[in-house]
Amino acid sequence: MPYQDLRAFLTALRQSGELVDIERPVALKYDVAKALAKTSSVDGPALMFKQTGTDFPLVGGLYGNRKRALIAFEATEESIHARVTKAIDNPIGPVDFAGPAPCQEVVLTGDDIDLTKLPVPIYSPKDGGPYITAGIVVSEDPDTNVPDIGNYRFQLHDSNVMGLFSASNHRFGKNIAKAIQRGVPLHGAIVIGVDPMTMFSCQVQGGDATNDWFVAGGLRGAPVELVKAVSSSLKVPAHAEFIIEFVVDSDDQRVEGPLGEYTGYYTPASPKPTAKVTAITHRRNAIFQGLLTGKPITENHVLKQIPFEASILRQLQAQYPSISDIAITSSGGVQTYVVIAMTPRYEGEARMAILATMASNLHPKWVVVVDPDIDIRKSTEVEWAMSFRVKPSEDVFIIDRTATAPLDPYTDGGYSSTVGIDATRPFGVEFPDVSEVPDWRTFDLPEIDKR
Repeated sequence: MPYQDLRAFLTALRQSGELVDIERPVALKYDVAKALAKTSSVDGPALMFKQTGTDFPLVGGLYGNRKRALIAFEATEESIHARVTKAIDNPIGPVDFAGPAPCQEVVLTGDDIDLTKLPVPIYSPKDGGPYITAGIVVSEDPDTNVPDIGNYRFQLHDSNVMGLFSASNHRFGKNIAKAIQRGVPLHGAIVIGVDPMTMFSCQVQGGDATNDWFVAGGLRGAPVELVKAVSSSLKVPAHAEFIIEFVVDSDDQRVEGPLGEYTGYYTPASPKPTAKVTAITHRRNAIFQGLLTGKPITENHVLKQIPFEASILRQLQAQYPSISDIAITSSGGVQTYVVIAMTPRYEGEARMAILATMASNLHPKWVVVVDPDIDIRKSTEVEWAMSFRVKPSEDVFIIDRTATAPLDPYTDGGYSSTVGIDATRPFGVEFPDVSEVPDWRTFDLPEIDKR
């Protein structure tokens, strides 16, 4: 059974010891971020901050490690990619919620709208202000009305105005551009506090024609229940904790940023469109959600990793079925460094797989292909393969002027370059056997096993 809402997932985390309550007051300015950074550094639990100086508690670090991500997917490390691939191949459409929706138990409009009453943290010293980082934005393509859901950042300017940022190649950015071109308003909604599969569905790599509610339903194994928003025709998840409804104002440009981003660097401040809040709705006793971004590994890297890996693996295996696994590493922001395990069927196939990966929407800087005997999630094993299965003059190549990863601080006129490394054994050539102690993984050694 899928988790119906955020609260069901929190219950599961508590039962597994992966959620801890912080009862003492914690400041929204920096201290929440300090706590989340500390627990992330020791692979610690998610944190529920009970006293935020507002009427609402704040939960953060929900997806701060791979273990909690697997709890969210109700999967194991061995089954996770197949689980996500099957879900993508079997989408389930949304349904309308019957009756009063939980997310609209409290409705605030007009003068009652006040973003400053929400527990929105300031994460880093140079951030432009408080930032909503864990929100899912719902918007529609003005031409097709196909809904898109994605994670985007919002800076609080005042009680009812936010600054927004969406790269022009992201669907929300494209929807804004189309609305400007057509001269029509673009309505949106920030959804905060949803079931984990709806959260993860935002990271699945799909095309502009994809109805993301179908993707979320496939991951859940059950339809997402939607309800009409209060101030627009958009439909939003009925079981969300908060919905912040807004309309994009491209004429009112205000400075947005800086913000410490997934790359580990600040993105510079610049004038950007604003979001004028038209309504805030929430559940009774609602729980707000925060998300720390910054130098890997933080929660946003874990949140991206499984959907990115599964969807890119699905695309690559359609061309190269001898690919068995893929790791898109957190150290590269789940964007720039990719390791692939495959058994090449012919000379040059590994290189072709590298080129296909370069052409994907990941825009990586490094693509390494290794044999399946290498644990692609252990850097020492990948480096071993690169050290002793690579002849640099033949197996390393560079493709120049490739597309850059979003927010990469080191680019050349919007372009980058990508290194491909074929670290598989040379095809059709006798190669030494690996010297390895047999059956050591299953050897009974209680003195070590019990630690």
